[in-house]
Amino acid sequence: MTVNFVEVHYDQTKSSVNNNELGMREMQARAYDHRDAKYLLLKSPPASGKSRALMFIALDKMLNQGLKKTIIAVPEKSIGGSFSNTDLMTYGFYANWEVYVHNNLCVDASATSEAFKRFMRSDDKVLICTHSTLRNAFKTILATEFNNCLVAIDEFHHVSANEENILGQVLQSIMDNSSAHILAMTGSYFRGDAEPVLPPKYEDKFEKVTYNYYEQLNGYRYLKSLGIGYHFYQGSYLEEISDVLDTDKKTILHIPNVNSMESTKRKYDEVGYIIDSIGDVIDDRSIDPKAYDAGVQFVRRKGDHKIIKVADLVNDNAKEREALQGYLRDIKGIDDMDLIIALGMAKEGFDWSFCEHSLTVGNRGSLTEIVQIIGRCTRDSHNKTHAQFTNLIINPEVGDDMIKDSVNNMLKAITASLLMEQILEPRLNFRSERSKDNGPDNPFNDKDKIEKEKEKHKNKSKAGTVTIKGFMEPSTDKVRRIIQEDFTELQAAVLKDDAVQKSMSGGSDPEVTNKLHLPRIIEEKFKGLGLTEQEIEEVRQHYIAETLIKPSRIETRQNADGTESQFIKMANQSFDLDNLSIDLIDQHNIYEHAFNVLSKAIDTPVLLAIKNEIDSHKIQITKEEVLILFQERKIEAFMQKHGRKPSFDSVDPIEKRMAEAILFVEKMKREQMQKAAQNG
Repeated sequence: MTVNFVEVHYDQTKSSVNNNELGMREMQARAYDHRDAKYLLLKSPPASGKSRALMFIALDKMLNQGLKKTIIAVPEKSIGGSFSNTDLMTYGFYANWEVYVHNNLCVDASATSEAFKRFMRSDDKVLICTHSTLRNAFKTILATEFNNCLVAIDEFHHVSANEENILGQVLQSIMDNSSAHILAMTGSYFRGDAEPVLPPKYEDKFEKVTYNYYEQLNGYRYLKSLGIGYHFYQGSYLEEISDVLDTDKKTILHIPNVNSMESTKRKYDEVGYIIDSIGDVIDDRSIDPKAYDAGVQFVRRKGDHKIIKVADLVNDNAKEREALQGYLRDIKGIDDMDLIIALGMAKEGFDWSFCEHSLTVGNRGSLTEIVQIIGRCTRDSHNKTHAQFTNLIINPEVGDDMIKDSVNNMLKAITASLLMEQILEPRLNFRSERSKDNGPDNPFNDKDKIEKEKEKHKNKSKAGTVTIKGFMEPSTDKVRRIIQEDFTELQAAVLKDDAVQKSMSGGSDPEVTNKLHLPRIIEEKFKGLGLTEQEIEEVRQHYIAETLIKPSRIETRQNADGTESQFIKMANQSFDLDNLSIDLIDQHNIYEHAFNVLSKAIDTPVLLAIKNEIDSHKIQITKEEVLILFQERKIEAFMQKHGRKPSFDSVDPIEKRMAEAILFVEKMKREQMQKAAQNG
């Protein structure tokens, strides 16, 4: 079954694609405003124009700030074409971007670190190379040779603070031992994914410019909506691929990694099966000589005999794949390609604006990779109003030996959905009730604004301000910076936590997760900032508010007196936004929505198996968790309601947790009595 976890609608404001008087898009202008920064980090989604933003900033640094050279490092050669010669003056800028062919080391297959050193000793201005070329060249040149240079690192998430990450060490050495300026660019800066990108003392030196996914997609000309969905299947994905592969839509299909549970371990056979399911391969150069010579396959579709152009990037023949990649980089028309089948390619930096559907089989290794894959279909193009990401995930049979792996993949699917929901929707503003009269009008309390909201996607894509009783507003710059710049990374760290994943299925008391585990994660995540207890609590409250209260979940209802009110559903109950309090939010599972969506996509026995598997890995109860359960009188309330103690045999995981808390207390009492007897 296919189900969309997230579907966001956009307003097509054109703000992210229109140019200003200098020929800059909204994001590029925002970055250019920070062009004087020595160390600049640009976080912006795919297709937002990071390459051209670099050109604007680099030209200003070389022409107006005294820098002599610009070195651009990209993760793979195919991305180097994004930085080739570009006419900027026609559109209002004061200079054009020019790169000598011999300085584009991504084009010259024989390019080595010697070419890099030649550039450094010449009067040439711009060099484009791969990350690996920069790493190798740095072994034989001094960091001081980067004095008065701009070093631009594209796809910055490839850098890591890990000592084994050579590129990270190169960057730190350049910062420590030269006057070089650094421009770091990434579309998926998820430090919560693995190692931090840079140690805090280096990262704190960067001035950050963020342009989020919502700003980008809401400002498009053509795209109206984006869906993030999952197709759960049993057996082999090849048996169901035709159910989700629509060859009338421009699609990138990523088959599973050969080491994954979804793979047949025969990747070439998988590609052949997929092509055979579409139709018959036609060996006819006259259909499209250029495509044919590049290795594009022509498939006559079953039924209507339409010719489907297929690019096979799974093919390991380097010469053939390079020819095909060259063709893909030069696509100009909508009819040049229909389907790209890939395994490890066509992800970051790959540009096919006509792509409508990113179809991916199996769990991906990181949130960064998922975001990159989704970014392949989010370009704005005249041929689409909706973009779709679909992930095929095994729906295990109860008793299946692979149930653990399947459950893990499903949890990762939920994690990815929640993270994407966080960055794809507009962000709300939250404030305390006491500041309500001092701030701007609340759009959810203004009847005229409500009517306008209803006209635009029925209140489902709009930011606004929500007042929450007892809410602690940010009191320091550290808290404001976390909320403004680092919230997506915090979301990634929270969702990776075992205790939080357990809480998704109702396997722990919501208040325990919200009041115990979230502060722990926040403190660990930002330990370099030395947050106080109050600052941690301010971040925590903002986190649970933003995670639970989404614009797409806010609905309008007609009251008996003819007025309208805004409400949000929590735990199958409706709560007026005017009556929200932080205590009320703390009592609810902030991730219940995602698990409820999952429960609609799979049958009850499998859902129960998932819950059981999660519960089998439950964390040993802690003293802090026991204190919350007793201080909040949850166990007392349970015993008054049911006339008995919580039972270990209950099917309710929260009741089981209460029983464990009672056992914990009884055990502590026995130990204290034994100690007293020994001392007495």
